[in-house]
Amino acid sequence: MNTGNEQHYDIVIVGGGMVGSTMACLLRESPFQIALVDRMDITNRQAKFGADSEKLDPRVSALTAASKKLFTELGVWGDVEKQRCCNYYDMNVWDADGTGSISFAAAELNQPELGTIVENSILNEALYRHISEQENLSFLAPVRIESHRDADKFSRLITESGNSISAKLVIAADGANSKIRELCGFRTREWDYNHHAIVTTVRTELPHQQTALQRFIETGPLAFLPLAKSAVDHEQNYCSIVWSAIPERAEELLALDDEEFCAELTQCIESRLGTIQWCDERFSFPLRQRHAVDYVKGNVVLIGDAAHSIHPLAGQGVNLGFLDAAVLARELVHGQQVGRSVADPTVLGRYQRKRIGHNLGMMWLMEGFKHLFAEQALPIRWLRNIGMSGVDNVSAVKNQLARRAMGLDW
Repeated sequence: MNTGNEQHYDIVIVGGGMVGSTMACLLRESPFQIALVDRMDITNRQAKFGADSEKLDPRVSALTAASKKLFTELGVWGDVEKQRCCNYYDMNVWDADGTGSISFAAAELNQPELGTIVENSILNEALYRHISEQENLSFLAPVRIESHRDADKFSRLITESGNSISAKLVIAADGANSKIRELCGFRTREWDYNHHAIVTTVRTELPHQQTALQRFIETGPLAFLPLAKSAVDHEQNYCSIVWSAIPERAEELLALDDEEFCAELTQCIESRLGTIQWCDERFSFPLRQRHAVDYVKGNVVLIGDAAHSIHPLAGQGVNLGFLDAAVLARELVHGQQVGRSVADPTVLGRYQRKRIGHNLGMMWLMEGFKHLFAEQALPIRWLRNIGMSGVDNVSAVKNQLARRAMGLDW
């Protein structure tokens, strides 16, 4: 509904990335009038990557079974599979400074796969296709939010052009550097990991056999995530890498030419996939852990990276965001069904209680792994290797860890 220069909605979702678009899709059958706001024109993006492009997106997500189930229920997953994605059935993790190792297999968990690697652009494209004709959804893009004002049971968002958007509920899904979180004064606890992540796509001599690899090196962990070049990829020789390293080491790696970088990568993954034959353009970004003290303030609620961001050690970040969206959507719909307003503190409080503990638990688990494998003192290294191999031999413990990481026990 529009009045003069002001547009009115029940819910405004700020951030049209994967989590924000998922939130909109989850509310497609609800009676709420929704706006999805983004700085980019998400309704007319020219695909630089995706199935119609030979170029693989360097930004990928390792989707858990819980996330895949969510997108299947939304009717989105079929579109992803028609384009390209890569299930992985095994994961091998080992320590560079010893003999400790641990392996996970989907067969041991009686699951069809451990997870699925999807290029972000392909998942975004599938989501946009589903929400583009959603009757209760309006797209406001490209729009930049410059300020936020409280106004008697409403939030008023002022855009860069001076227009006003009012909403009974604002959902901030605008990422780790959330403008809404900043404007609304949410407190956060945060610290630097002292790591930079280098991401790129590589071609390997040997097929990845739909197995994920992770090696813990003194300067930071290196992960190889299997990719599919097409919907039917029999060669299986492309991987996405995420190489987390201390800033000095990251600088050295970025300064190498492609041939030198591939040679270094081959050595650091211990030639598990033969020679690294080619790498795409490399991107680097600093890693920082951040967690909002509260996810709710008045009629503003945080989801995804706006609420929490963690080390990409196990690819859990975006999956936590999808679970945030699923729980919030469920609570909003249930609240409406029993006659509560969309921003009722009881409704939003239930969302926070259900998500904040789960997210903190996963964040501390990843933080513990990061510190454990960063420690180079000989006794710790010895215990670390004994511990990894010990857990690998105790299937009940190992499988419980795997189920938690896959989102099966949330």
